Amino acid sequence: MTTQRLVLASNNAGKLAELQAMFAPLGVELVRQGDLNIPEAPEPHRTFVENALAKARHASAQSGLPAIADDAGLCVEAFGGQPGVDTAYFCTRFGYEKSDANNVRALLEQLQGQADRRAAMVSTLVAVRHPQDPEPLIASGRVQGLIAEAPVGSNGFGFDPVMWIPEFGQTFAQLPVEVKNANSHRGRAAQAMLQLMRERWFGA
Repeated sequence: MTTQRLVLASNNAGKLAELQAMFAPLGVELVRQGDLNIPEAPEPHRTFVENALAKARHASAQSGLPAIADDAGLCVEAFGGQPGVDTAYFCTRFGYEKSDANNVRALLEQLQGQADRRAAMVSTLVAVRHPQDPEPLIASGRVQGLIAEAPVGSNGFGFDPVMWIPEFGQTFAQLPVEVKNANSHRGRAAQAMLQLMRERWFGA
């Protein structure tokens, strides 16, 4: 596997840009599954790792290429770890149309008057060489922070404007892109995945 095409089992442009930058050192070209006319896989599972594995297998089966999938979400302490795998659709529980902005609005509304604002952004990456790969590569990244009282910053996407990171004293959306990529939940998972790929797939 020298210059390897890898299908990204997501159509999220933000994820593609982040992961493409991170995987560039391996000489890996990420291709969005939508660009290959691959429909999105069902995500019926209650854990990040099961959903990511289902998405990776689906994309690999449909494309005949190795695939990588990310399942990520926000786990809020006050909600018992919710919304978790349902993060993308969180706002729809409260009558809002699905969007990043509505997710942030719903989250802040639900946390009003709540003293415990601890939350973690979690990302699980799964890569398979083929759909029946018995040894998928699995890497997780987690960042602990607090939910800000109001959105701040214009970088990033999703909950980045309200995810306040104590070690930086800023939200993810306030950080320069390269700093965020290096320290985000997805950044940490991607670094771990790069290491696994080097060792197991590329023998480097």
